[in-house]
Amino acid sequence: MKRFSIISIFLATILAAAAQTSTSTNSTAPRAMGLQDCIQQALSHNFDVQVQRLNPQIALYTLNGAYGGYDPTLNASGQHLFNDSGADFAGAVPIPGTSYDQNSFNSSLGGSTPWGLSYNFAGNISDTYNYNLPPALLTNSENSGGSIGVTLTQPLLKNFWIDNTRLTIRVAKNRLKYSEQGLRQQLITTVNAVENAYYELIYAQESVGVQTQALQLAQTQLDQDRQRVQIGTVAERDGTIEQDEAQVAQSQANLISAVSTLGTDQRLLKNLITDEYSKWFAADIHPTMTLEAQQQTFNLQESWRKGMNERPDLLQARLNVEQQGIQLKFYQNQVFPELDLIGSYGFNGTGQQYSDTLSQFNEGNRPFYTYGAQLSMPLSNVGPRNQVKSGKITLKQLLLEMKQLEQNVMVEIDNAVDVAKSDYEGVNASRQARIYAEAALDAEQKKYAVGKSTTFTVLQLQNNLTADRAAEIRALANYNEALANLALEEGSTLERNNIDLKAK
Repeated sequence: MKRFSIISIFLATILAAAAQTSTSTNSTAPRAMGLQDCIQQALSHNFDVQVQRLNPQIALYTLNGAYGGYDPTLNASGQHLFNDSGADFAGAVPIPGTSYDQNSFNSSLGGSTPWGLSYNFAGNISDTYNYNLPPALLTNSENSGGSIGVTLTQPLLKNFWIDNTRLTIRVAKNRLKYSEQGLRQQLITTVNAVENAYYELIYAQESVGVQTQALQLAQTQLDQDRQRVQIGTVAERDGTIEQDEAQVAQSQANLISAVSTLGTDQRLLKNLITDEYSKWFAADIHPTMTLEAQQQTFNLQESWRKGMNERPDLLQARLNVEQQGIQLKFYQNQVFPELDLIGSYGFNGTGQQYSDTLSQFNEGNRPFYTYGAQLSMPLSNVGPRNQVKSGKITLKQLLLEMKQLEQNVMVEIDNAVDVAKSDYEGVNASRQARIYAEAALDAEQKKYAVGKSTTFTVLQLQNNLTADRAAEIRALANYNEALANLALEEGSTLERNNIDLKAK
């Protein structure tokens, strides 16, 4: 009874450590959490997810900013000019000085359109006041003039299909999709990490239970052998007690190790699901799930289809190819000479005062216009031609990289399917091994009770049973993790867990 009391105290101490019942003021009650609870918590509070969520927002602002290339630009200016030439002499003949004041105003509104047309609405008006010096010879004059009109330029070759603004917009749209896939990749990675950490936590808790059972078996064997020594059925110095005590000590060490692993797995899961670890470090997460092996039907062709259509990294590779195609189209358009249609139309106005000029603008009876074309063509065009060549090679390179990634995805999925199948078979095999180990130990203990076996054999079978129990829960954890990893390789993790990316 004394030994039973000691082992009970030891177990209570170990299990208390596993539960992390700290005396800290931050300690909380055990927290029962299902896998979906942990996933939802991670989607809201995982740091990597929070960081990655900002990238699509940044990309969207970049795209919106790219449309600024179509923003009209308003320019306005006004100035006053004064000029005094001063008096002079031509021989003995005095020439009076002249002086004038001028007020002028200019304004324009210009920009471009999505089809490459550039426009500029411009207007100017000035008022000049002339007078002669000295005052005795004063003759004054005042006149005003100006014009208003619009100038248009439409590219026909270079910058017709695509120009810098359209290039920037198309690339920004592509990068927005790229960043969305990056977020999706992070969500998939995080959810998969949570799944694996959750299954590992269940395994760690089950492992503590297995090692606790092993310690109880070893202690029971030690207690029984001590009784046998007392009644004389076992010699006191044949090494039996020492073997039993060694088994108990080893079982205690294994239990301590299992508890330590449990604590590590608790912290790993907490780090994935919270951004305030100080509020979670003392919490004792109790998984509500148990490790089970539900048989799955594996279809390699369907898994490949999912991988080709859903893997974020593969979709990003295709977006890189698309981006290079956009860039190449721009380079090809820059090879053409500049051939632009040009035209302008407007009205002139003159008069003695501002009001006269403005009145003539309103009447529109002094029009002006131009139309024509202009051509600009580099003689060698070395830069654009080599950009096209470089762009084509880069596109070829990206296509090869994408093909390589597609093949890698197929291999990774093939491996993941094979691992899942193997792990499922391993569950059944380990379960049978555990059942046989329990039966073998039970039979050997009965033989030992009637003196037909040895302590060494019984202890060996105890170790075998403990190993088979651990192997069974390890196989269960491996199978569940293999299913999660298969979904990761397919890119179907979010679908598997019913997560809508748009809702997150």
